[in-house]
Amino acid sequence: MRLNSFLSSCGVASRRKSEILILEGRVQVNGKIVLAPFFQVDPENDSVTLDKKILKFSEHVYYVINKPVGYVCAVSDKYDPVIVDLISDCKERLYPVGRLDRESEGLLILTNDGNFTQSVLHPSKKIFKEYEALLNIPINKKQIERWRRGFEIEEGRHVAPININVMDQEPLNQWISITIAEGLKREIRLMAKQAGFNVKRLIRRKIGKMKLEKLKSGEFIRLSFSDLYTKIFNGGVV
Repeated sequence: MRLNSFLSSCGVASRRKSEILILEGRVQVNGKIVLAPFFQVDPENDSVTLDKKILKFSEHVYYVINKPVGYVCAVSDKYDPVIVDLISDCKERLYPVGRLDRESEGLLILTNDGNFTQSVLHPSKKIFKEYEALLNIPINKKQIERWRRGFEIEEGRHVAPININVMDQEPLNQWISITIAEGLKREIRLMAKQAGFNVKRLIRRKIGKMKLEKLKSGEFIRLSFSDLYTKIFNGGVV
């Protein structure tokens, strides 16, 4: 496996931060400094050290959680509780797959498998995310059509939803279902602002074909790789 993925699986850091550690010359493979993040290592037979401390390969684990409001998607934070603290029965160092901002809630995957994280996040996989958003005021058909055309949320960055519809849910004409592809930082909230709305509540309901139905806020389940993969790509509820 790739050296940066190995470090991530050992709970050292995310794959991106692991690349920095490697480029700083702090990682050795079989006694030799390696500066290539994509260098191939054998987890069972190669000796890998960070700052001369031997790293132990960790089993890949996969959790799905219904993220509550008030938690940040990070492994540590100076000011707010972090989502990984809710996974009380796991000894591995977990990372969130993608992010939900502090005030958002819903479906979230946590794992120590860096390769899986990349496969889920990469746009080429076309794993869309579906959200339910409560707007501060009612929305009409004309505004929905305008939202479908998309907005420029950053200089030169145009984004548009894959799909958006008004939900038959109280308060009427204020709940929308919206599907996006990439999931840029605060993308839905920024689009809503451009459309003249504020988002009062934002729930991620689906990742791919995996749908949040059973888990209550703060609850989580551990899945095997095959079960999680099947739910995301073929359908299933949690």
